[in-house]
Amino acid sequence: MIKFGKSHHQARNENILGWALALPASFLLVMLYLIPITWVILMSFTNYELGAISFDWIGLRNFLKAFEDEVFLRSFRNTLLYVSLVLPSSIFLGLGIAVLIHARKRTRSIYEVIYFLPVTSTLIAMATVFQFLLHPKLGPINHILTAVGIQAVSFISDPEWVIPTLSMIGLWQLVGFNMILFLAGLSSIPEELYEAAALDGANGPIDRFVRITWPMLGPTTLFVMVTSCITGFKVFDTVATLTQGKSGSEVLLYALYLEGFQYFKMGYAAALTLVFLFFILILSIVQSRLIEKKVHYV
Repeated sequence: MIKFGKSHHQARNENILGWALALPASFLLVMLYLIPITWVILMSFTNYELGAISFDWIGLRNFLKAFEDEVFLRSFRNTLLYVSLVLPSSIFLGLGIAVLIHARKRTRSIYEVIYFLPVTSTLIAMATVFQFLLHPKLGPINHILTAVGIQAVSFISDPEWVIPTLSMIGLWQLVGFNMILFLAGLSSIPEELYEAAALDGANGPIDRFVRITWPMLGPTTLFVMVTSCITGFKVFDTVATLTQGKSGSEVLLYALYLEGFQYFKMGYAAALTLVFLFFILILSIVQSRLIEKKVHYV
């Protein structure tokens, strides 16, 4: 008599094998994510300072203090301004460059390398270059401005210019990454759609872009928007290397760094971290829910 199915012994061995294979990844997940997040949550309810032997549980006082802290509120406003400048510019520039490069055959790889180069460069190493370019007296940008009759601008030290300047640097580094993502999205659009659109009278490039390209890039645009938004809120390197938070240029991550590793208020820094993560989570969910309704999946 032929028996079908697995015996109890075989099923148990497969379960043991499955758990054994998942154990290393599960261990890393617990050690690298779950334990640190749990520790941050617990520490946010204390007044723990780095190096202290003891601490007290203070409940929600750290969170209440955050919304009364002028430095944190200013860093929050600066970060929102930074993201509002970088996010739409990086998306539209990345898309425009991708559309122009995608149509090229011989020189496409050259342009891809040129535009993607800022993504691969270390921003801390480039800080010296930016400091020279934007120097109010020695920088070539101000020399050009004065040559055409415009007064020299203190891009890094002037409170009115510092966030827009940091935004331009962030845009310089983010456009190439978004361009690569849009190029991948353009390559996945079937040519048959353009042929069918041409039969319907959509012969012009603008008409084809509006009817075919832009709708079919919906999933890519959603991904680019969410990742660019998160990248914008995670701005830290440019502030740490160029301004050190001076001239009112604090951003959220730099404020966290100051509270935790300069003032050693780890409990308060943990509370600010949770506020930051909660805001990013809510923003990502809202973006996905609002935009995904208009996304067309192939």
